Amino acid sequence: MPQTPPSPPAESRLRPPVGPSRPGQPWWNTQRASSMPVHRYVRTGPRLPEAPAERLWPARQLDRAPLWASVDLRDGNQSLANPMDSGRKGRMFDLLVRMGFKEIEVGYPSASDADFSFVRELITRDRIPDDVTISVFTPARPELIDRTFEAVEGADQAVVHLCHATACLWREVVFSMTPEEVERMAVASAERVARLADAAKGSRLRFEYSPETFNVTEPEFALGLSNTVAAVWDASPDRPVTLNLPTTVETDTPNVFADQVEWMHRNLDNRESVILSVHPHNDRGTAVASAELALMAGADRVEGTLFGNGERTGNVCLATMAMNLFSQGVDPQLDFSDIDEIRTTVEHCNQIPVHTRHPYAGDLVYTAFSGTHQDAIAKGLAAVEAQAKAAGTAPREVPWDVPYLPIDPKDVGRTYESVVRVNSQSGKGGIAHILKSVHGLDVPRGLRVELARTVQRVADVEGVELTSRDLWAVFSREYLEQPAPALLLKEFRTETEGVDTTWIRASVVREDGRETAVEGRGAGAADAFAAALAGLGPDVRLTAVSHHAVADAHGERTAAYAEVTVAGTTVHGAGIDPSADAALVASVLSAVNRGLAR
Repeated sequence: MPQTPPSPPAESRLRPPVGPSRPGQPWWNTQRASSMPVHRYVRTGPRLPEAPAERLWPARQLDRAPLWASVDLRDGNQSLANPMDSGRKGRMFDLLVRMGFKEIEVGYPSASDADFSFVRELITRDRIPDDVTISVFTPARPELIDRTFEAVEGADQAVVHLCHATACLWREVVFSMTPEEVERMAVASAERVARLADAAKGSRLRFEYSPETFNVTEPEFALGLSNTVAAVWDASPDRPVTLNLPTTVETDTPNVFADQVEWMHRNLDNRESVILSVHPHNDRGTAVASAELALMAGADRVEGTLFGNGERTGNVCLATMAMNLFSQGVDPQLDFSDIDEIRTTVEHCNQIPVHTRHPYAGDLVYTAFSGTHQDAIAKGLAAVEAQAKAAGTAPREVPWDVPYLPIDPKDVGRTYESVVRVNSQSGKGGIAHILKSVHGLDVPRGLRVELARTVQRVADVEGVELTSRDLWAVFSREYLEQPAPALLLKEFRTETEGVDTTWIRASVVREDGRETAVEGRGAGAADAFAAALAGLGPDVRLTAVSHHAVADAHGERTAAYAEVTVAGTTVHGAGIDPSADAALVASVLSAVNRGLAR
């Protein structure tokens, strides 16, 4: 029986490019046409009745937060493989309240008993703060609208969110309805919502209308439906209707959506009685841009989810949008000061991890491995500290302006320890930053260069990231606790002679075990000790020395660094001790031993 030959590897199944270059493509662009059926995806259909004569949104800037509306518990929840149980829903709701959300869509009560029960629990157990308005979602079907009103019975205040698809493709393919039939359905549903709201005594109910698939609906049709529904609901400035414009499936660049929103903003009847809202999805990966441009185009409100959970590629990420405002000096009116706790809660509730590179919240978004990035960040942090010191204030009170970091990680609850991490791509600036920020050591430039070479060798051999503890182990082994040193210091004492001269007498044990007494004079303990060691035979000269105080778990100590030439070779050493003289002497001995070992 003949056997089926094995499938070729994936690489060989890819057909090579076959077509010519695009007409007008410059000579330096040698890309060729792909084999994919591009002709199937030519987007047609109305976006606006005519090109805008003038666009106002490109000249505007975002200078205030919109009204944020979380749909984590409805749109986000219905996209989960394992929808939230009551406990996870409650935890998510409490988080949203703590963060400062004032409009929270809490469910789709006609879709499941779980959603219905959760809405009832919030109301009957009085879990909704007075300044928070819950929203409930309903399709335009009579029995589902009725069930929705049963869910919100007794609520002090709520928004009933009526939604149905309006685009031609959905009308014809999904519902087999004419535009006139869709309009009759919208009006009948809006009237039913109004009647039930009038009968709900003791509850302050407002309304929201979403022409789902707005972005691919004929503009005049979407506008006419919106005006009609708002009129049915008697929209007024003291009881405004929320008109929500969804990009149910994102199909265009963000500027197209901005044009659509601005056109609606300009042409809506009774605009002062409408809260214009947007609900962007992320099919093209540009939901945040679409929402930001929509706000410039006249939108007042944004619906989305924390970290963008939602059907397919997700909803607009409200965390990214809010933090974008924050990074521009605009108060987002949401509290992200402990972004890790927020992320942990959302991950628990959604049972989906947030990507390590997710803007503002990912594990690695404030982390640099590249040596050039690390050096720039370390210098930027030092500049902020210097500016604060000069102003006599705390660093967090001065303007933030640090290369590669759009915001201060501390403002969202992070530390600087994770900002710079070391691997084989790292350089001296990053290593020095970790030694200073974690261990309090301000090592001089020459030692940084020398240490970086050692760390690079270790990282290349290990092939993994070096933690701050690993880096300390390398520094300690190389400079503080050298294995098999040529010289050991048994004891020493110093005396001051005159104003500028220090005399030192020390007992040094050689590699062969012989103990030798040496003495020398110099400008300070380090210089005097270098002179004393020169008496043992090697050509030792101290070329630079520095020291500073360091406070750690061991108490107040002095860290000292010496640059020494041994037989014409420049080497560096370090020493740490409660005594400043002992630290200086240790740094010279460290350098000399390293020079002799070479």
